[in-house]
Amino acid sequence: MKDQLLQYTLRLGDNALILGQRLGEWCGHGPILEQDIALTNIALDQLGQARLLMQYAAEQKGEGYTEDKMAFFRDVTEYHNCLMVELKNGDWGRTIARQFLFDTYNYFFYTALLSSADERLKDIAQKAIKEITYHAQWSAEWLIRLGDGTEESHRRVQESLNDLWEWTGEMFMMDEVDKAMLEAGIGVDLNRIKEQWDQKVSQIIEMATLTKPEDGWMQSGGKQGEHSEYLGYVLAEMQHLPRMHPEAEW
Repeated sequence: MKDQLLQYTLRLGDNALILGQRLGEWCGHGPILEQDIALTNIALDQLGQARLLMQYAAEQKGEGYTEDKMAFFRDVTEYHNCLMVELKNGDWGRTIARQFLFDTYNYFFYTALLSSADERLKDIAQKAIKEITYHAQWSAEWLIRLGDGTEESHRRVQESLNDLWEWTGEMFMMDEVDKAMLEAGIGVDLNRIKEQWDQKVSQIIEMATLTKPEDGWMQSGGKQGEHSEYLGYVLAEMQHLPRMHPEAEW
């Protein structure tokens, strides 16, 4: 149970950490200043949530581990984030589509986590839910704006949804870790989250005058440490300074 709780904590922390790193790449490159700042703030929110989870994971790990060691000194196969958050940002429409799909999942997940039997995860969820609610509202509004906007914005965001859809299934795949955490009252029922996610996503896509992609074969493996080639590049940039100066205090 101890090892499963650690991996469960890392899955949440790695999702937040890697997505925060990806969104940080937009800093200074947003379409307008207001949205540049908004997306950078969302990246900071993700990193803040990652820090809380990394602190908890380090305490579980023991042996002198710290949040920095958890974040910066693991190898690629030791990360357990969903594959979708490590994908390249692409254009603004693709980033919005990815953010919408993940934010909607994250909102329902953390809402359920508020009832966790693990007091630490419950406290983290209580701290994070306000930010996560804003993220979900922001990305949904932008999806509607782009989908129901110009012919060009509609085309781009529709293509992005089509391309990203095969990466969404992994978020709801329950393996032995998920099942054990659910049985212990610690984790959440991903089948229930999928139902809520489907309903909300369908509603927003319809409002955006977009077409919901059909379910098919889904990518998976990230939660088990099997990643795309993109994560290595993310970690190389993120871990460069800490590994060059491992004794430095930030």
